[in-house]
Amino acid sequence: MSLTFQPSILSPTPENGRSASYAIRFESDPAPALRRLAEGFDPARGVVAFGEPLALALGREIPGLRMFPPMASGAATIPSNQHALWIFLRGASRGEIFDLSQKVAALIGESFELADAIDTFTYAGGRDLTGYEDGTENPGPDKRMGVAIAGADSPTPFSSFVAVQRWAHDLARFNAHSQDHRDNVIGRRLKDNAELPDAPASSHVKRTAQESFAPEAFMWRRSQPWASNEGQGLEFIAYGASFDPFERMLERMAGLEDGIADALFTFSRPVNGGYYLAPPTKGGRLDLSLLGL
Repeated sequence: MSLTFQPSILSPTPENGRSASYAIRFESDPAPALRRLAEGFDPARGVVAFGEPLALALGREIPGLRMFPPMASGAATIPSNQHALWIFLRGASRGEIFDLSQKVAALIGESFELADAIDTFTYAGGRDLTGYEDGTENPGPDKRMGVAIAGADSPTPFSSFVAVQRWAHDLARFNAHSQDHRDNVIGRRLKDNAELPDAPASSHVKRTAQESFAPEAFMWRRSQPWASNEGQGLEFIAYGASFDPFERMLERMAGLEDGIADALFTFSRPVNGGYYLAPPTKGGRLDLSLLGL
């Protein structure tokens, strides 16, 4: 049986999701729980990815896998909340997400404890809670696999490097501005999603134009909104053949490249961030050979 990528990486965004991060329990051996997860988790129901803390706990060094880097500038503070394991669950209903979460807990709860989780959802046909379309610049069907998945000849064949970063929006602040101001913050017109040719240099579109980097910084974005008693925002999830495109883009957004910070920081801020590697599958199950399992 040959390796292939986890199918949920390129699947359409689900109606409901759950983004969950896990820490290794004190004095626990994670290997047995991971073997149970590989045997009992259906990759069609979500994405499983591990962080550098888990790889190091198992005595492995994975090429390209590293910790999420904190950043700071005069306009932006970008925290790192790196965990050992990240699992994204997908379902048509909250009930499905609940059942899947219970199953995951039964498989790994002996060695992993839930460190953070947020329920996500599709809003207005794929828009951010600001009302603007999300993921407009995603690569087309003929390019997305090359962007999201490491090649067969790489040290991590058919794996995907995942950046997960939660943003908390102050929607009242954003919506208090005029429509023209909001369009200039994003760099697109809300009414037709057309890019503004004269958008400010600080607009989100200008800060993150993937073709403007050298080399180009294309990623496969599968972000979803979240809303809870604590607030609302976007669970940013991006898959790539490495972390480099995301990291270069984040540095520019923070203004570390040229001193111009992304206008997103005028109404939204990242509250956590982690880097993970989604390993390939083999025979329809997770292949954890990169972890020596």
